[in-house]
Amino acid sequence: MGIKKLIWLLIGCIGLGLGAVGAVVPLLPSFPFLMLAAFGFAKSSEKLHHWFIGTKLYKDNLESYVQGKGMTPAAKRRVMTTVTLLMGFGFVMMLMKALYVPCIILGCVWVFHIVYFLFGVKTLEEAEG
Repeated sequence: MGIKKLIWLLIGCIGLGLGAVGAVVPLLPSFPFLMLAAFGFAKSSEKLHHWFIGTKLYKDNLESYVQGKGMTPAAKRRVMTTVTLLMGFGFVMMLMKALYVPCIILGCVWVFHIVYFLFGVKTLEEAEG
């Protein structure tokens, strides 16, 4: 196995681990980490990629988005809330250091993020339990 494939495998494993934790811990988003895992596994091993896309973790969190169907309102809220909290922390830290230009840039990134998830990602109806 080449060094590039090994690095992609490591990235996939880290993404899978953090995504699995994020599926249980409310503040940690699983979505971006599972996307990272899918990408890492696709680059490292076809066999691992096929295994990953067959898991319940993938099917529950990513499958509908990857297929272009969208995300549930709850998943969209989780992603937007987590990113808002993390970016808000960074914003406050930079503001305390009087770094106004980076604050403006981070604010613009945050606005783009919210607009994208509100209007760019399709919203699926939540399945009734």
